[in-house]
Amino acid sequence: MAEIVPFRAYRYNPERVELFQAVTQPYDKITPDMQEKYYAASPFNLIAVEKGKARPEDSPTDNVYTRAASTLEEWIAAGVLLRDSVPAVYAYFQEYIVPGSGSPGAFSAGGARRTRKGFIAVGRVEDYSAGVIFRHEQTLAGPKADRLELLRHTRTHTGQLFMLYTDPARRVDALLDGAAQAKPVGEVRDEYGVVHKLWPITDAETLATIARAMADQRLVIADGHHRYETALAYRNECRARAASADRNAPHEFAMMTLFNTDVEGLTILPTHRVIAGVADFSFAKFCAELQPIFEWRAYRFANAKERDRSWKKFRADLETNGETRPTIGIYAGDGAFHLFLLRSGANLDALLPGVSPAQRRLDVVLLHRLILERWLGITADAVTRERNLAYEREADAAIAAVESGRAQLCCLLNAIPVGRVAEIALAGEVLPQKSTDFYPKLLSGLTLYRLE
Repeated sequence: MAEIVPFRAYRYNPERVELFQAVTQPYDKITPDMQEKYYAASPFNLIAVEKGKARPEDSPTDNVYTRAASTLEEWIAAGVLLRDSVPAVYAYFQEYIVPGSGSPGAFSAGGARRTRKGFIAVGRVEDYSAGVIFRHEQTLAGPKADRLELLRHTRTHTGQLFMLYTDPARRVDALLDGAAQAKPVGEVRDEYGVVHKLWPITDAETLATIARAMADQRLVIADGHHRYETALAYRNECRARAASADRNAPHEFAMMTLFNTDVEGLTILPTHRVIAGVADFSFAKFCAELQPIFEWRAYRFANAKERDRSWKKFRADLETNGETRPTIGIYAGDGAFHLFLLRSGANLDALLPGVSPAQRRLDVVLLHRLILERWLGITADAVTRERNLAYEREADAAIAAVESGRAQLCCLLNAIPVGRVAEIALAGEVLPQKSTDFYPKLLSGLTLYRLE
């Protein structure tokens, strides 16, 4: 099903720039402060392509996309970026510590050291209807328009599509471990302390083995839905312009990083919801209205010492109960953490008639469809536009928003297991936005796939 092939990547020339000065987080994770730091790190930092930095030599007709294209061309001509001499698949390992150790965000394995092992290749871009590549999130028009314009001008994939496959036999993983016995050709520690390592695999027999192992796979997009749909749109544009069909044309493929769901190292973090601006909000009324569907418990505290004790008990119960039934934590600044647990007799068929049984058992789906929409009046459109709703990775930041008065309440969630994400995606379903936070992110600029 999945067609995965090696490619001749463009990579930064270590004689011209240190890798840590050149790579960035994915484009949609770059804050204005991060953008300025990247600009200051090096004139060759990838931010100049991802965001199209203005330059003194620009003409009045230049824009972020024309600047990005000319910058990339100049770097290649000057030898800042070098193309590998032979096609390769690139083993890509990430060594990291799970965020949240010692903080309210540590719902699962906070502080655990893990290594995530995958590989970078180019994969054939497929329509969703082909049943080869599956999404689990909806996309928005704005980011796709931006990335499509950048791809049109640069004809280069700078960021990586984060893809999942399932292989209990771990056929590819053994090959990746073998490649990692050598010294990496690239190694960098990012701003979150994650160590990224890269090894090219060029042996023809090994490459053929990887291709055969992936041929029967269905791929789930973990991260990069907007970039994948951008690649689809660009492929369709190129097909429309072509005099004849060429299924092996460069635009038929996109750069992907693939990870096996049947190995250790995959981490999904919860993304908590912060609620503000709900008219006539009363937490007591809110609890009473939820009473027929959720039972709830309060973990009260009167001082800092009691707060820490209540938090530890609340956090443990949130995780433990979440393993067997939908469980949502709520904090409204009333001197207690609250745990809302779905009642065993709740009639979800009647409450959520258009939602599949698999999704009805997910905390985040019940939160959005029942609590946000039905009881707080926060519509799906408001969620999309992020009205009344903000997101926090760390629970302590969500709690602080309530305690500072910037929010009325926050909703604290468990992470969705990776197997459940794959199950829902392969069933052709999508989750509410920001249901998953795969950690760590894949660095942009380790390898570039140029459509030539």
